[in-house]
Amino acid sequence: MSATPVDWALAVHNTLTQAGVKMVGYVPDGGHKRLIELCHADANMKTVVMTTEEEGVGLVAGAWLGGEKSALLMQSSGVGNIINCLGMIAECRFPMVALITMRGELGEFNPWQVPMGQATREVLESMGVIVERANTAAEVEPAVNAALRLAYNSYCGVAVLISQRVIGIKSFQEQVNQ
Repeated sequence: MSATPVDWALAVHNTLTQAGVKMVGYVPDGGHKRLIELCHADANMKTVVMTTEEEGVGLVAGAWLGGEKSALLMQSSGVGNIINCLGMIAECRFPMVALITMRGELGEFNPWQVPMGQATREVLESMGVIVERANTAAEVEPAVNAALRLAYNSYCGVAVLISQRVIGIKSFQEQVNQ
């Protein structure tokens, strides 16, 4: 008898709610699909679709200045888009929680995803963001819970990298059929 699979998206949504997160910014991403749907369905949570990830840094800063907690959902390739903006998080001591689905890892079909996927941790850490990694579905919620507490108690940027093993490996054929 196999163990029941962990619904990490539902667990993360519950954790965001319990932590008082009222705003979630995201660029559409298949790895975050279920979590995005749960946030949209939550009448107490405002979802903001962004055209590019750097908008999210302004979103979290504005939410914090407005007295609200927020979180960003993005793919590892989007980290490359926010590098310059991360300086504001560090210098102004705004809390930021970023949940990042990883690409460019084991089994990746798209070679363009590999460079940023491999550099994500180092790029974030070099900009002063604290990085935690979840390699299994069971590790995601505890990592997000800890990230929320650290970011909002210490006024810093924290990212949780969600392994490609958790979100699943996409194939070229799946992309063609969508």
